[in-house]
Amino acid sequence: MKLNVPDSILSIKPYEPGKPVDELEREYGISESVKLASNENPCGPSPMAMEAVRANIHGMNRYPDGGAYRLTARLAEKFSVQPENVVVGNGSDDLIALLAHSFLKPGSEALMPFPSFLMYEISVKAAGGVPVKVPLDNVSIDLSALARGITEKTALVFLTNPNNPTGSWFSRNDFQRFMEKVPGDVLVVVDEAYIEFVRKEEVYNSLASPLSDRRVISLRTFSKAYGLAGFRVGYGIMAAEVAAILHRIRQPFNVNALAQAAATAALDDAEHLEKSVAAMQQGVDFLERELAAMGLVTHPTQANFFLVDVDTDAAAVFQKLLTHGVIVRAMGAYGFDTCLRVNAGLEKENRAFIAALKKVLA
Repeated sequence: MKLNVPDSILSIKPYEPGKPVDELEREYGISESVKLASNENPCGPSPMAMEAVRANIHGMNRYPDGGAYRLTARLAEKFSVQPENVVVGNGSDDLIALLAHSFLKPGSEALMPFPSFLMYEISVKAAGGVPVKVPLDNVSIDLSALARGITEKTALVFLTNPNNPTGSWFSRNDFQRFMEKVPGDVLVVVDEAYIEFVRKEEVYNSLASPLSDRRVISLRTFSKAYGLAGFRVGYGIMAAEVAAILHRIRQPFNVNALAQAAATAALDDAEHLEKSVAAMQQGVDFLERELAAMGLVTHPTQANFFLVDVDTDAAAVFQKLLTHGVIVRAMGAYGFDTCLRVNAGLEKENRAFIAALKKVLA
């Protein structure tokens, strides 16, 4: 059978998620493996979220609320915006795709740092647009270079703050100077999947004053700090006219009923969020100290993960760590051939990683 597939689709390299624990244990015949590869919350979901799931599971014979009324209202209240400024999605990936399909036409360009989240490029190509990748300055997003890359074909700019996979960040002042160079008809998408882990006050936070610049679209997720990665819930805060366009093509039931219940409840459990963030920040600090004592360099981060330079082929180190039951992420595909990306886990998981890495590097 001959398939008539657009070249833009054929050029897409499928996204490769982190290796699942079950797959690793089946492959190597081991147990009690440690996964520090996907920047998840090792503390798990909020007890309030779990209770909300149990309370709503009896209604699974019904379609979910297509407008996610309760979750949307709670998010609008939290960020002092109107419900018409909120769009929820099946993870923030869903919103990235909606933005690409809504505002790109064949030949339109979307700027993005490289390396950064791979779904930007995939979504842009799937929509028939042209991804324009602007290299990082060492490990940091080069906002000046991105501004210089804007042309009359540019429709979207994707930014990640803190950046994945490097953990770097940009400041309020840096972003303000960047926006002064952005034309009025270009939308700037600020993906803040890891914003809850930020410690430095100067890091730009788009929802500190939401909608102060209507060109800015804020994306966030429940997958990381809130510990709901398995439910796939993301949300965007944006101008009402932008949200209205996304709703034209959004699938009517793109966030399932249990996910809506879990996310709404999680927003009310500030104590669990604070404990999770604190645990992961402490985990990052512990890992950085241990790795420094081993003579390894870690790049500064404002996320729950960081890059560590193992000063050798990181892909080989990654494979050897698997045999010790430890899953991290090799960064060769992102241009960092000697680096691993590691997220903080529970104390025993962090210690297991350090012990395994010492054996592998020895």
